[in-house]
Amino acid sequence: MPPPPAAEPQSAVGGEGAGSPAAGGRFNHQDSNRFSGAQRETSQHPCTLPSPSLLHSGVPGEAEPPTPELVEVEVGGTALLKCGPSHSPGNFSHVDWFSVHKEKPTLIFRVRKGQGQSEPGEYQHRLSLQDRGTTLALTHITPHDERIFLCQGKRPLSQEHRIQLRVYKAPEEPTILVNPLGISVNSKEPVEVATCVGRNGYPIPQVIWYKNGQSLKEEKNRVHIQSSQIVESSGLYTLESVLKAQLAKEDKDAQFYCELNYRLPSGNHMKESQEVTVQVFYPAEKVWLEVEPSGMLKEGDRVEIRCLADGNPPPHFTISKQNLSTKEIEEMTPEDTGTLVLESAQKEHSGLYQCQGLDLETMASLLSDQQELLVNYVSDIRVSPAAPESQEGDSLTLACEAESNQAVEFQWLREKTGQVLEKGPVLQLHNLKREAGGGYRCVATVPSVPGLNRTRLVHVAIFGSPWMMLKERKMWVSENAVLNLSCEASGHPRPTISWSVEGTAQERDQDPLSVLSVLSVLVTPELLETGAECVASNSLGRNSTTIFLELDSSRSTGPRVSTASPSVRANSTSTEKKLPEPESKGVAIVAVTVCVLVLAVLGAVLYFFYKKGKLPCGRSGKQEITLPPSRKSEFVVEVKSDKLPEEMGLLQGSSGDKRAPGDQVGSSSCGQRLPQLQVSGAAGADVSPNTNSVSPLPPPLLETGSRPVSAS
Repeated sequence: MPPPPAAEPQSAVGGEGAGSPAAGGRFNHQDSNRFSGAQRETSQHPCTLPSPSLLHSGVPGEAEPPTPELVEVEVGGTALLKCGPSHSPGNFSHVDWFSVHKEKPTLIFRVRKGQGQSEPGEYQHRLSLQDRGTTLALTHITPHDERIFLCQGKRPLSQEHRIQLRVYKAPEEPTILVNPLGISVNSKEPVEVATCVGRNGYPIPQVIWYKNGQSLKEEKNRVHIQSSQIVESSGLYTLESVLKAQLAKEDKDAQFYCELNYRLPSGNHMKESQEVTVQVFYPAEKVWLEVEPSGMLKEGDRVEIRCLADGNPPPHFTISKQNLSTKEIEEMTPEDTGTLVLESAQKEHSGLYQCQGLDLETMASLLSDQQELLVNYVSDIRVSPAAPESQEGDSLTLACEAESNQAVEFQWLREKTGQVLEKGPVLQLHNLKREAGGGYRCVATVPSVPGLNRTRLVHVAIFGSPWMMLKERKMWVSENAVLNLSCEASGHPRPTISWSVEGTAQERDQDPLSVLSVLSVLVTPELLETGAECVASNSLGRNSTTIFLELDSSRSTGPRVSTASPSVRANSTSTEKKLPEPESKGVAIVAVTVCVLVLAVLGAVLYFFYKKGKLPCGRSGKQEITLPPSRKSEFVVEVKSDKLPEEMGLLQGSSGDKRAPGDQVGSSSCGQRLPQLQVSGAAGADVSPNTNSVSPLPPPLLETGSRPVSAS
């Protein structure tokens, strides 16, 4: 038994074109006879049935073989190959499957008694039997599988069925590459505009080019489309299409893109690339000039003068300026972009400007229209007199002037307050006082040009002796601390400052008429005792400020730095003292409280003696209070009467009873005035209502338990 035909090697291309017999689905009569001859040679093969094509001898007029059944599948899918229509009768338990490549059939699969077996070769591991042996499944479809498959059945009748397998694969999204060099409108033939690439499609897709949404077609000497394809090792195609065209100036903003049309089993599809714009070069036809910002310009503005043209690339620009008064022309070189920048425009920049453009390709020169550039200005202000000074009580006139190409308005302001004193160039000051000295500002404004103005500050000096800040000042300081004392004085002529104590002094001018001196000193006992005096003097007199220093015990005695600075300005005749510090107020409150308590104790002592009947009511100057023998030597009570008799009634008993003569001290009645009481003894305390103070008892008396008369 001869072996079946061997499978031929796969083509490097991996598939046929649409016009090949295998790929095109046409299996002509000559191919049928050739295949029938092959069958005759193997007619004795037990597994091969005679083909029905053997009945066709090629005699003219006999029927052609039927058209193969078409099966479509995408790359990577599974193709189901049926051996005849599903409704056709027959026994498929004995079937052979062939693949036809280059008009040669190759056995790839056998079916015997419903059992399938693959033949060695490229399809060995991708074939399987389905539907009780009537369907052969081919998996993992590739473009190489696009061919005719043939099945032959033998029982009960010899059968043959051909299947044309079509394979499809959608290409990737197309990419488009624009010509980076650009296209000149002076080109005499079509130039490459862009290239469209569609990768990994099958079969080869169709490409269509568009410009501004309109499809492009071949046009002699205007549009040319050149396409080529590459077959990848996988059998897929990569399409490359190049669009060449002649472009005009109107195409400078044209949008180009390509479209890929392809077919899948589901129908026709298409994919579009992105839109691109190619750079078009064309000569300029017009040149013009622009100024930024527009509108009224003033000195100090940043101004840009731009030369523009309608050509691409723009021509080479130069700028000329003609002086309006002298008619002289000055050549200026702008930046590469054709822009001349005036960072701070001045009145000298005013004039007639014009741009000139030179096309370096055609060497044609174009001129723009002239445009006037006007920079509005105000000159520096001049004030007369430049350094004004006057005596107290006199008058002074200040005048300012400035030039401008526009109408100017003047006004005078007081520098320290901002108050408008006069609208106009002249300021009159009458009956001048010291307070009139200081800064005055003249402002020149151009109302027609917003933001255009000039100012000038002048200081008026009033002759006089120095003015000081404070006449006197008190400070709480810590001993051994480093103290910064400041002193400010003003006057004309400018005063100088000196200090009564040694230290490091620094001076600086506050304004042309004022000076500030800062003295750094160490707080010592001598400085606490004497204080520091600041003396300001000029040719017209002198003035001084005294700073008194008080030691603050609640503060640290370690080295530290504190500052004494003036806070309120005063003239030379004023005297100001700093209010007491919060600590001194507390001491006064405590002293008042102690006095009130002493008075309360004194009243209690007097009331106690009155109740005991031992308070003398007579007018005798001095009586001794009866005491036990052991205590007679301790106290002596001296009663001095310095009150009116009616005031003594305050100490009478509430019941109004009178004591026996033996219980009274003195011969006068108790209705007399309250006497002055003085208690004295060898170890006692003095009580004095006039001084509102109590002398504390000596420690020996407190230790022995002795008690003063006031003890109850």
